[in-house]
Amino acid sequence: MSKRILIKGNEAIAEAAIASGCRHFFGYPITPQNELAAHMSRRLPKIGGCYLQAESEVAAINMVYGASAAGVRCMTSSSSPGISLKTEGLSYLAGCDLPAVVINVQRGGPGLGSIQPSQADYFQAVKGGGHGDYRMIVLAPNSVQEMYSHTCKAFDLADQYRLTVMILTDGFLGQMMEPMTVESGQLTVDSEKDWAVGGKRGKRIVNSLFLKPADLEKSNLERFERYKLVEESEPLHEGYMLDDAEIVVAAYGATSRITRNAIDEARSQGVKAGLLRPVTVWPFPKKAFAKAAEHARAFVSAEMSMGQMIEDVELAIRCRRPVLLCSRVGGMAPEPKQIFDAILQADKEAAR
Repeated sequence: MSKRILIKGNEAIAEAAIASGCRHFFGYPITPQNELAAHMSRRLPKIGGCYLQAESEVAAINMVYGASAAGVRCMTSSSSPGISLKTEGLSYLAGCDLPAVVINVQRGGPGLGSIQPSQADYFQAVKGGGHGDYRMIVLAPNSVQEMYSHTCKAFDLADQYRLTVMILTDGFLGQMMEPMTVESGQLTVDSEKDWAVGGKRGKRIVNSLFLKPADLEKSNLERFERYKLVEESEPLHEGYMLDDAEIVVAAYGATSRITRNAIDEARSQGVKAGLLRPVTVWPFPKKAFAKAAEHARAFVSAEMSMGQMIEDVELAIRCRRPVLLCSRVGGMAPEPKQIFDAILQADKEAAR
């Protein structure tokens, strides 16, 4: 049975977490994600959960570390500067192979920047962010409906692979309200994990310290075998008018919605443009881009950053086609006309 509701993006994430069995949330206030934490503070105590506002972002991520080590589903959320403070904890979670879900409602930067939307945390999310060799699965929703469904998926992926899953969204999607369908059903969460510590489970240790070089090397190699499996099994993408596209626009999140209007305009003027949207920005859908490069003459990377995802686009197609950047920053989003102009420019350059 399903029901249709009108809800804000940040609150949709909170409801999805609760529906997925998350009963432990640790956070610290920062705009533009505050509605998420506020929603959890109202909902969790009523259903026997734990909402705890930590004294800092550093404390919050370490509380996630402790709860995850005990084997429960847990989550934290923040916005860009707050995620920066959490990165040491993200590295510790990875080093201990602990599942967790982390939400980043991106805002402008660097530094304090602004409270307006941004996509400039892409490098931080997909390249690791903290120290050491590690990865996170990074899901990039582009609607309130996907804020809900991707969060549900994030908890399952985190448990399946024992790693952190980040929802990389932005202030546009976090603050907007849209209709959303919620499917009701029986939640089944396996609470007993053979690696979890505490209670009557006997002696189990969660640790990321390896004093012997060979032991640390073995741990990293085993972890990257798991990452390889993620890269093979979990890439997600969405195409729009992609099959015969000669100019392919790469865009994720809120920017991908704006891009559709530009593509419609380009098609109306005889330019075969299409959208290739990474739904997972790690693992990046390399095979989808490589396939698109077989018929595309050029690519455009539309971003709310100075150009970060463009590097992964270039790598995925092995630089076989020109890739142009179309971007706005500082809390500004590319307008359809700007993306349309970039499509025309890419078409001209490909014809040279």
